[in-house]
Amino acid sequence: MKMDAQTTVDPAEVAKFEAMAAEWWNPNGKFKPLHMLNPCRLDYITSQIAAEFDRDLTKPLPLKGLRLLDIGCGGGLLSEPMARLGADVVGADAAPRNIPVARVHAEASGLTIDYRHTTAEDMAAAGEQFDVVLNMEVVEHVSDPLAYLTACQQLLRPGGLMICSTLNRNPKSFVMAIIGAEHIMRWLPKGTHDWKKFITPDELYDLIRRGGLDPVDRKGMVFNPVTWQWRLSDRDLSCNYVTASVKR
Repeated sequence: MKMDAQTTVDPAEVAKFEAMAAEWWNPNGKFKPLHMLNPCRLDYITSQIAAEFDRDLTKPLPLKGLRLLDIGCGGGLLSEPMARLGADVVGADAAPRNIPVARVHAEASGLTIDYRHTTAEDMAAAGEQFDVVLNMEVVEHVSDPLAYLTACQQLLRPGGLMICSTLNRNPKSFVMAIIGAEHIMRWLPKGTHDWKKFITPDELYDLIRRGGLDPVDRKGMVFNPVTWQWRLSDRDLSCNYVTASVKR
């Protein structure tokens, strides 16, 4: 699919993830941090969707009838569990090599997911509409966060929900995400993240509001180096954090 000339996609950022495309489903590979983070992300995502759309997560296919976009879907680490919960899922990514990887894994898992090589801007221009937009660990990689979040807002139906996660910008996040994850633990290739592109929670709330959405919740995602697990926190947004916003 041809990319819009006005896209906020940063070619250098896309190239980073293109180089790692084959690693998406290796839990001990270059995307190990996302595999470790995924249960925490899913806990937040499903609880917010359930609250917003009055869904009972204990019932079979609780997300049935909801159209969901996973923007920056990568290999499908979030798209697949959303599909298993019954959502009608579109997975979109600006890195073309990610899409075949995601499609093959979904087919092998018996899941029907509409994976596309496209951008938020192109989908918004085409008039696509969703009940839920998952915008996870993407906003810190785009060239124009406000334009990108505005496109995400345009993709939501009235009453729709956007879940957006990113990294705070402070000395702790530099130590944890850059020095720790990339240089010491080597969970990610060096240069995966640009600390200058990290966004503070207040900055993200302001961008979301300017983009046309109403922020309603935010929580930190905190890593415990003893248990090697992530948990949600109401107070600690010092490194990874996630937000929920609605389109009134």
